[in-house]
Amino acid sequence: MIKSFCLFLTLTFSCISLYAQEGFKIGAQAGLPIGEYNDYVGVVIGADVGYMWAPNKIFDLGIKGGIIHGFAETFTAQNISVKYPSIQFAPLAASVRLWPAKTFSIGGDIGKAFGLNEGNEGGLYYRPQIGFQVGPKSELNFSYTGITVNDSTWSTITMGFVYTFLSARHFR
Repeated sequence: MIKSFCLFLTLTFSCISLYAQEGFKIGAQAGLPIGEYNDYVGVVIGADVGYMWAPNKIFDLGIKGGIIHGFAETFTAQNISVKYPSIQFAPLAASVRLWPAKTFSIGGDIGKAFGLNEGNEGGLYYRPQIGFQVGPKSELNFSYTGITVNDSTWSTITMGFVYTFLSARHFR
């Protein structure tokens, strides 16, 4: 009887950790442009929503959509002022995360970023990232975002926060 009860508890806790990262996710990030767009954009903010499935305790797979906004720079020289336009993207991507440790993840997103401002066609979107779990449902992450736009690359480094609304499977 005691062995059966211990086996039951072990399986129960194994299943709880098995789906620990599965659920609806909402995140926000802020960062700085690097590379070609650094002269045109001062600060970047973004937000995304998605859903991650956890087929096992070290691998998450999901989908994500969001918005990225780059605030334009204004340059002033003598009596001339030049204001560049803001740049916006709406990425739609597949996501993957690997959890080599209970509180640490590596992974990334890949997909298409749709340009929202005039003259912006968008392009291939990729965002490798490293995440650190700071609570049972929250994560702090650091990422590089790249979007190929015509012959140039939109590049940013960001820090973000993600909150997970755990799926019902987590509580079963």
